[in-house]
Amino acid sequence: MKKKVLTTIMAAVIAATALAGCGSGAQTGGGDDGAASANVPTEPFGDTVKYDPSVAINDGKDITVELWEWGSDELFQQVIDGYQAIHPNVTIKLVNNPWEDYWTKLPLALDGENGPAIFNVHNSYHENLINYLAPLDIPLEDLEADFTGVEAHVIDGKVYYIDYGMMTGSVYYNKDMWEAAGLTENDIPKTWDEMREVAKKLTIKDGDRLVQAGLNFNDDFHQNYLLGLNYQLGDNLFQEDGRTPNVNTDNMKKIMQMLVDMYEVDGVGSKDFGEKGADSFGQGQSAMVIQWGHYYNTLNTTWTDINFGVFEIPTFDGEPYAYNRYNGESTFGINKNAPAEQQAVAQDFVKYFLANDEAQIAFNMAMSTFPAKKSLADNEQVMQNPSLSILADHIDHYIWPGPMPSTMETSLKKAGQDVFFNGVDIDTALNEAQESIIRDMKSSTFESVESLYKYAK
Repeated sequence: MKKKVLTTIMAAVIAATALAGCGSGAQTGGGDDGAASANVPTEPFGDTVKYDPSVAINDGKDITVELWEWGSDELFQQVIDGYQAIHPNVTIKLVNNPWEDYWTKLPLALDGENGPAIFNVHNSYHENLINYLAPLDIPLEDLEADFTGVEAHVIDGKVYYIDYGMMTGSVYYNKDMWEAAGLTENDIPKTWDEMREVAKKLTIKDGDRLVQAGLNFNDDFHQNYLLGLNYQLGDNLFQEDGRTPNVNTDNMKKIMQMLVDMYEVDGVGSKDFGEKGADSFGQGQSAMVIQWGHYYNTLNTTWTDINFGVFEIPTFDGEPYAYNRYNGESTFGINKNAPAEQQAVAQDFVKYFLANDEAQIAFNMAMSTFPAKKSLADNEQVMQNPSLSILADHIDHYIWPGPMPSTMETSLKKAGQDVFFNGVDIDTALNEAQESIIRDMKSSTFESVESLYKYAK
């Protein structure tokens, strides 16, 4: 999911949390504004990556920097307020740009002398940003000690940003439909064969007309199935060279055939039953969908009438090579072309963010991402979010392939559309997708990091 817009409701909830830090010996400042009244830490805090609030920034002289972001002013401002409460000589101006404009304006600004010192990063735009990024001034071994997946971000021994959270897909199911079908929690499917049987029980038809889909994957088959279930069957998305796509494989064909059979043989859904499975579930027309973590917030803010539960994606049989892929939500980038004193502030701000557990939890809760910070894996707030708690036991069995070029998604989406709507056979559709991806990636510098997976073969 490339467009990451944090919801206003979630931001308002976490705004009540003090993000100034969690160090011992905190004191309360005076005044009426949020920054002044926050608990201001006086002792170092953090795990291996520690932040010392007693260290003066810019020799105590006034300095102003900009932080560019998209999505949620409230969330970012809370972190800024906490930092400025420690360092009142620093002013961080928050600049919000709509997602659609951000990726045009930001590279242009970074290419000049007046670009922001700090900016929000999304790994799908890695190639557009990497030449403007300064490496983090934090020892690599410290980052690896505190955060999962750091090694996948190492470039020539340096790290320019890491993940603060990991997002992946889960099954969302309508509890009312589940109960009406006579199902209980004991019926939560563990395998795809069980999933198909449960989906049949959740399907309602009026003659030949589908009234309620047991499982709806319309508009999602590429994102949540073709680009993830391959790992369960032991296939990476890229071959050993890290660049050649692994799309026209027997296992990918098996997955595509299963999708076709669920609609055309099992009858649990239909390509014509709503354009998007996510919307159909929210409108109370489909009983199950697979969606990424952000959908948890969507249901809680947009479709509040849906009584839903969440369970982990089923597997084909037994312990899989990996359950699925994940994508990381990235930490801030630092502009290497910014003046040295501004870069120093940016480096300090990133360290503050990484060491600050309250900030880490707030960002992960707002995005429904599983914390990359290892010490927060069993955090109480994390465990209260069902879209995260169901991942806890197997989070190390999810793979990040790296910042994949968009052609991986668009080409496989077209393959699925050709199969379902245009009568193209599966072999032809996947072969065409393979050729399209190879052609589109000729000028890309992308190289898969699947080999860095903990359980890589």
